[in-house]
Amino acid sequence: MIKVYDRNTKDYEIEKVAGEKYLKWNYSSPMGMSLLELFIKKKFFSKLYGAYCDSSLSKKKVKNFIRDFDIDMSICKDSLEDFKCFNDFFIRRLNEKGRPINRDKDVLISPGDGRLLAYDHIDMENLVRVKGITYSLKELIDDDKVASQYQDGVCLILRLCPTDYHRFHFLDDGICTETKKIQGHYYSVNPIAFDKVPKLFCQNKREWSILKSENFGEVLYVEVGATCVGTIIQTYEPNKKILKGDEKGYFKFGGSTVVLFFEKNTISMDKDILEQTKLGYETKVLMGESMGAKY
Repeated sequence: MIKVYDRNTKDYEIEKVAGEKYLKWNYSSPMGMSLLELFIKKKFFSKLYGAYCDSSLSKKKVKNFIRDFDIDMSICKDSLEDFKCFNDFFIRRLNEKGRPINRDKDVLISPGDGRLLAYDHIDMENLVRVKGITYSLKELIDDDKVASQYQDGVCLILRLCPTDYHRFHFLDDGICTETKKIQGHYYSVNPIAFDKVPKLFCQNKREWSILKSENFGEVLYVEVGATCVGTIIQTYEPNKKILKGDEKGYFKFGGSTVVLFFEKNTISMDKDILEQTKLGYETKVLMGESMGAKY
């Protein structure tokens, strides 16, 4: 059972997990763990399932998925009939009314929908995740020089569930560098998996780039793939001017994660998000909503 903090009701809700029984079996039973290591974490499995989700055979899943997880289709640009396969639905675009963007230049917005953890005054050698697991930023991006830039800064971990809107966006005006890719495995990023896979983020496929933002310094974006996310698509043009709220890219099917790093004394996170993180709970956020401000 995963409890997530809802900022609107100021209470906790139980997350609906797509494939929850399968995840628990896969990451808890001896047989499931064996299958995970031999096959499921491999690129081939995610590419195979991705091919199915790109095929017309997968279209029949869409209607049931919308019903089972109460997906609000009124904010989608396309209708159910427009989706030719499950991935068409999964990477659906939303209209402006669905995700209004706070345009105040001093307001830090969420780059996507998901469940957020926030850590301030980070040690680049020990990036704390839930349940005492730590990561080194050097390991995560494989670049010591860039990692040193974020010592004592802020780290945000935005976990996207399969039920979420799966496009991610820029949180400020600026210019973004080219994306660097790091090959890896395809473990699930659901909290169920974190107890079983040491330094999971550093083992999964990931991509990173730096947004040279106008109001929040140089922001390090790291996109982490997961089971069945065989593809991370970057849709922005590197080294060209982008605007707050512009699309950066999207994930194909599966849960996935965006990790953000901010330099020291560039942002102040909203207190409720920091407090919930300290309590061990993620906070539910939507793309475009405020999650902090300029320092």
